[in-house]
Amino acid sequence: MKEQFGDVYLQQFGYVTVVEIRRPPYNFFDSELIASLADAFEYLDGVDECRVIVLASEGSAFCAGANFQSNSGAGLFEDDPQRGAGNLYRYAVRLFRARKPVVAAVQGPAVGGGLGLALVADFRVIGEKARFSANFVKLGVHAGFGISHVLPRLVGVQKASLMLLTGRRVGPQEALEIGLADVLATGDEVRAEAIALASEIAEAAPLAVESTRETLRQGLADAVERQVQREFAEQLRLAQTADHAEGIKAVIERRDGQFTRS
Repeated sequence: MKEQFGDVYLQQFGYVTVVEIRRPPYNFFDSELIASLADAFEYLDGVDECRVIVLASEGSAFCAGANFQSNSGAGLFEDDPQRGAGNLYRYAVRLFRARKPVVAAVQGPAVGGGLGLALVADFRVIGEKARFSANFVKLGVHAGFGISHVLPRLVGVQKASLMLLTGRRVGPQEALEIGLADVLATGDEVRAEAIALASEIAEAAPLAVESTRETLRQGLADAVERQVQREFAEQLRLAQTADHAEGIKAVIERRDGQFTRS
């Protein structure tokens, strides 16, 4: 089995493959990372020894989204064929099209696009330090990564609207209550619990599991593909505003934004 795709590493545990992002401590993403994940998922679709994927990361955060103090983060909301989110979202759609079930091991914050990455999974096993935030409005832009479609599908329109329109952080207990998470693990057991859940799925007939999953997720990838086109168009429009510039500055300076509707 191939063991590495860029900053993404694979490790086998029985019929479970751990796909680990290694960009600690925050695991910021860019197009290159999401492309590596998509390549890994598609590769594992053809590996019989892999029946279930555990999506994990090394460090304190599951994925803190984009690093707006880097060149890749600064160009995310531009119509750039390499750095822009439009390219990244095309790779994200490939993740949703992969056939193997996915359990996310969320040990820490999943913020912005990091939340979108967690939502690719069928299940989320979370730790006591897990936090979920769709903080796009605090950046002065529209949500992306298909979150505006997948999050309401998972937790309902009302709960999703509360997260998307406030940018508020959701802690582990609330995540369980609203259905954003499936298992709360204690201490350092997040990955072990995720592997245990994945192993339980892997005990079932793999063709039947994949067929049932395909039925449950029927049309999801196509819907996400349509949604990211709308999301990115709005991100490009709003990225030209003074409020977006203020939002980025406020996040970097760790303060509330002073927005002016301009």
